[in-house]
Amino acid sequence: MKRQTFNEINITPLTDIFLVLLIIMMVIAPMLDQQGLNLSIPDYVEKTDNTPDENKNLTVTVTEDNRYIIDDAEISQNSLASTLKEKSRELKESGGGLMIEADGNSDHGAVVKLMDTARNNGINSISITEI
Repeated sequence: MKRQTFNEINITPLTDIFLVLLIIMMVIAPMLDQQGLNLSIPDYVEKTDNTPDENKNLTVTVTEDNRYIIDDAEISQNSLASTLKEKSRELKESGGGLMIEADGNSDHGAVVKLMDTARNNGINSISITEI
């Protein structure tokens, strides 16, 4: 008895595998939740001379070499948490928030660390600007 040669490739199992993978990806894709920052855009109101400045904001500058400056004094990364905790008490009383002035060449990680430290110490109103 002579054996027949195999001349064609059966692609049906391959097609089945691809369809199963496609269905799995379609089901999983909506479940992937991208994590990010919840940022709100402030409403800018032009202040006149009659409007009192009710809210006092704490301004922290992040320099090009990732140093933190508060009130013209450099704050080390180790004492950043304690300084923000101390300042957050004053901010809660005045209803103010934190204004981060970041240099355009500063690291993203330094700014995020400042934001995380501020949130962990009770400062919920944070604004960012580039200097």
